[in-house]
Parts: sequence; C-alpha cells; structure tokens
Amino acid sequence: MRLSSLTYTPLVAALLLTGCVTTPTHDSKVAASLSVAKTGQIDEAIRQVEAQTQGNNKTDLLLNLEKGELMRIGKRYQDSQAAFEVADAKVKVWEETAKSSPQKLMSQIGATIMGDASRDYEGQDYEKVMLTTRMAMNRLNLGDLDTARVDIKRTHEREAVIAEFRSKETAEAEKEAKDKGVSSTGKELNGYPVETLNDPEVLKLKNGYQNALSHYLAGFVYEALNEPGLAAPGYRKAIELRPDLPVLEDGLKGLDQRTSFRRKKGVTDVLFVIEAGNSPARQSKKIAFPVPTGRGLITVSFAFPVIYPDPNAPLIGSIKVGNQMLPTALVTDFNVMARKALKDELPGIYTRAAVRAVTKGLVQDQVNKNFGLLAGLAANVAVAATESPADDRMWRSLPDRVFIARAFLPPGDYDVNFGGRGDSTKLTVDGRYMVVPVRIYQDKTYLGDQAKFGSVTPVAQLQAEPEVKAAEVPAKSTGKAKPKAKPVAKAGAVNGAAQ
Repeated sequence: MRLSSLTYTPLVAALLLTGCVTTPTHDSKVAASLSVAKTGQIDEAIRQVEAQTQGNNKTDLLLNLEKGELMRIGKRYQDSQAAFEVADAKVKVWEETAKSSPQKLMSQIGATIMGDASRDYEGQDYEKVMLTTRMAMNRLNLGDLDTARVDIKRTHEREAVIAEFRSKETAEAEKEAKDKGVSSTGKELNGYPVETLNDPEVLKLKNGYQNALSHYLAGFVYEALNEPGLAAPGYRKAIELRPDLPVLEDGLKGLDQRTSFRRKKGVTDVLFVIEAGNSPARQSKKIAFPVPTGRGLITVSFAFPVIYPDPNAPLIGSIKVGNQMLPTALVTDFNVMARKALKDELPGIYTRAAVRAVTKGLVQDQVNKNFGLLAGLAANVAVAATESPADDRMWRSLPDRVFIARAFLPPGDYDVNFGGRGDSTKLTVDGRYMVVPVRIYQDKTYLGDQAKFGSVTPVAQLQAEPEVKAAEVPAKSTGKAKPKAKPVAKAGAVNGAAQ
C-alpha cells in the first residue's frame, strides 16, 4: 500500500522537531557528585545531587536513589531515608501495576520511535531490591530493628513480584517479536561486545535481581530478633546465590549454637559490611541495522547500551581488627549484576530497535521516492537526529562490590584496617549484636555509624579456690594442682562453636 505525501509530511516534521531535543545523560548529571565523594567531600557531593532534585525532578526515582545513597555515606540516615521513601513510592506504583495491569508496563510505544531513553524509568530490578535493603540498613543505623524487619519482609515480597512480572514480560516480548517478524535473540548485532554479557561471572548468576547481601542481612536481623526459624532461610538463600564461601556457610552452620544457651558469653556478634567503589556506567555503542525497502537496503544506526567488566574492581580479602585478621566474602558484585540485567534486557532492546529501524527506514525511503533528493536529505537528518544515545540510567552511587566479615569480639576499643588501605580506624565494640557499615574508595574510607542492639551477656564468674602455699601442703597430699578457672573466650570468626 502506497501512502500519500500528506501522510509523511507531518511524520517527517515530527521527527525533525523531536530530534532537536537533547536530554542530558544520567552519567553527566551525577559524575561530578560521585567524583568529589571519592575524595572525601561527601557534603559537596550531596549538595550537587540535591540541586538536581528540584522542581520537576523533586520526585525523580533515580535522582532520589542517588541522593539517598550519598546521604547514607555521609551518615545522614534520616535524610537518606526520606529520599529513599520518595523513590520507594515510585517503585510501589510499579509493583501494583505489575500485579494488576502488567500489560500496561509492557507498552513500548514511546521507545519504538524515540528510543529507550524516552521511557519512564522504573528502576533496574536489582535496584528495586537494593532500595528496600538500603532502607532496612538505614533503620539499623537509626536503632530501629523492628522496622528493619518490615523492610526485609518487603524485600522478599518485591522479589516475588519481579519474578512473576518478568516471566510474563519475556513471553510477551517473544510473542511481539514473532508477530512483527523480528528475531529477539540479538544475534544480528554485529559489532556488539557480547562477551561482556556472556562471561562466566554473569552466566553464574541465578537472575538479575537477587543478591546475597540482602538475604544474609535478613538472616542476621532475624537472628538478632531471636527468630532462628526465619534467619535460616536468609542464610541459606545467601549461600545459594553465592556458593562455596566459608563466611556465608558459617552463618548457617553456627545458627543453632548462637541462638541457644551455648552462645559465647562476654562478646559481641559483629557484622562488617564493607562496600567499595561505585557501580559501573552504561556506555553507548552505535550498531548499524540494514533495512530492506522497495528501493534496496537502507542502513540505519542505533545506539545500544554496553557495560564493560571493571578491570580495577576492588578486592578486600581481609580486615584487621586489633591483632586479628578476619576473612571477608565477596557477596555482591554490582558490575556483574548490572551486566546480567542488561543481558536479560537486551532482547527487548533489540526488538524495539529493529521495529524502530523498519519504521524510520520506511519513512526515509518514501520521502526519497515522493519528494526528491532535498526532502530525502532532510529525512536522513531527521532519522539520525531522533536516535538519542543509549539509555544509560542506572543507580551509579551503589557500590561496585560488597564484602562481609563477621566475628565475636569482646567489647572494647579496636584499631581496624580494611584490606590494608590507608590508616587504621578506631572502632568501639559494644552490644549483643553490632553492624559496622564501611564505604571504601581509593583515597577515602567512610566509616558509618555502628548499629548496636542488646547488651553483652556477662561471663559467669567462677569462684577460684584459695591457693595453698607449698609449706602448707599436707604430708599426704598428692601434690596435684587444682584446676584453674576457664578464661574468657577470645575473639574469633563466627563459626558457631562455643569456647
């Protein structure tokens, strides 16, 4: 069917007008804030990102995630929670829609013509999960263990909503691609660095939204609330997500002893959460699409997001507390999680780009045919102009990697060094349970406020019998020394064994 010139004139005009609009990338909005935070200027970093959340951006999901995270690093937990609550309200709307009207979220109309950056940002799935995890961690720092439990429960519920929706979305994407005659595999993306999405670390992940930190923290909180029946599944899930890590395995293995009368006395159960670096940025890479038309092939270029592995990913192999070295476990790698999320998202991105290529190629071909060379040149410009850089929106202030370490430590003051970086930091250990949040950059370490719960269980005092002087030993004595009182248990990594 041949369309009239009246059909294409407004479409070309619309393409030209929308192509003139340029939107700043998310990386350009937050790069300066992240840079100054790495140098220790956290207040300046917060000021810069707060300036972004004014006017129409006051309720912006992503900017409030960035603001909440920087405020958390700066130990402004109440302000951080307020920013996270704004973001969480947006995610709650997404959850309700995903449950009641999933088809509404699957609509791709805007992305078909203008690209993925034109879509409302709903947050990456792992970001949605980390949001409630972060809110729980803020509650811990504010001393609110019970409400932290509520946020942890919401994390589990959110994971279930995501799993069900993504299953429906995958089926719908495959149907849409089939109906339009477009392959959704993305194999035709010549020039795309598929090795970044197919490396072993990415393929090893079960999915793109669950992480071991969230589930181990759930186990720790339930344990602190004396709910071992709920703590065990949290530890078990963490092990399932990150198998073969002794630090995680000890959390489950020693649970029964730690929550019984055999628990060590006179010590604090300390969980170190050591976060390093920042999440990676999505970069934009141009990929050429050959579009068949009645007048031959037309090449249309589109921008696709790429996340490269971090060659300088931080590694915190152990931490030194006093004279003791504690092993750490890498429980979450957001560079890998971000690439897993992109791998899952790529077929949909490809399908939308392919449909967009056909649409724009048809416009370009028909304008060339009906209006001549000059109009065709204008159409070529319009088609190029309307294709913006790849959607780079991600929660950039999240850490690159998260490590944990755990130990029973006698209350007192300690010098702590994290992975041999910089000078030692003073730490006061107290309470029955304690969480120590740490954020590490190359030239700056931020030690957060410690969350402390309960009181240290006192050590039973054993009455030592009076010493008998050698001259007073009766002649018939065997000379054997009487047993001495057992010493207080020394600090050690959590393995559940009472000493």
